[in-house]
Amino acid sequence: MSPFAGEFIGMALLFLMGGGVVANVVLNKTNGQNSGWIVITFGWAMAVFIGVYTSVALGGSGHLNPAVTIALAATDKFSASLVPTYLMAQFGGAITGAVLVWLAYFKHFSETDNADLKKAIFCTAPPIRSLFHNLVTEAIGTFVLMFGALSITPSVSSLGTLDALPVALLVLGIGLSLGGPTGYAINPARDLGPRIAHFFLPIPGKRDSDWAYSWVPVAGPVIGALAAAFLFGIIK
Repeated sequence: MSPFAGEFIGMALLFLMGGGVVANVVLNKTNGQNSGWIVITFGWAMAVFIGVYTSVALGGSGHLNPAVTIALAATDKFSASLVPTYLMAQFGGAITGAVLVWLAYFKHFSETDNADLKKAIFCTAPPIRSLFHNLVTEAIGTFVLMFGALSITPSVSSLGTLDALPVALLVLGIGLSLGGPTGYAINPARDLGPRIAHFFLPIPGKRDSDWAYSWVPVAGPVIGALAAAFLFGIIK
């Protein structure tokens, strides 16, 4: 149960903080309304920091990302037998975190009319919709995340608590540099889990959950992470 608990709680905290900063920026009548992209990217970086740190402290490996778990298992750097446990924890934690964001900002959803902004709290969407190019962007962003994380930590199967801050700074850099075209999901659980929550939560005035796009922030990160893990293995 320890790896499951670590990944589940770490992922729940990650999305609570990450989705929370988006809600603070885009919803009406919050103290952070319209504070912009820099606030969002810093908020997500700190979300990754606390999520990874908590996951490792509770017995997880600090992956908090199915693409990372799958890529490590595919390159024999992580036990394949643990993959189902990790994926269930990651997706379950992301859904839980999304529900907590909804509860924390419950009154502000009612005060906001823009259905696209409400959805943006839970999942990503490209400002220019081109599924192939959006897929490439997500793959590139996740390649940087995976290759960077492998370079940061001496133990590729598990991050340590001291690795949490440099990984968070890496996510900050990805958001600032590569986040514009798609909103940088770079994590299937971070996008699909909250998208499912958006679908079933009774959010007033919400739009559809854009399932036609939902495969892009799942497939792109997996492709990018696999490419980075295999290249890293060749180089090292």
